Amino acid sequence: MSILIYLVTAVFIICSLLLTLVVLVQKPRSEGLGSAFGGGMTDSLFGAQTTDALTKITIWLAGFFFACTLGLAILYAHRKPAQSFSEELSKVPAPLEQTAPASPATPEPAQ
Repeated sequence: MSILIYLVTAVFIICSLLLTLVVLVQKPRSEGLGSAFGGGMTDSLFGAQTTDALTKITIWLAGFFFACTLGLAILYAHRKPAQSFSEELSKVPAPLEQTAPASPATPEPAQ
């Protein structure tokens, strides 16, 4: 399940970056931030119908963004809850009883 969460999170980040870029490229009606990026440049670069295409792309990306958000919420709600640190520590077995090492045998002097 965690692999799916990582995959959807990666798609979510890519979608949010694309959505941000598409919104910034659009030519606003009141010539706001879009004029800083060259508002007329998109028309000459992509054609006269760019506004309609960017609007459709924005709508699709926004829908995909919300779907990813909902999917991540469901995935996080259904994943196995992590145990607390104290519960993990209580599962650690008690240390084994250690015995003193046997004293090394002393060699007999040679006769």
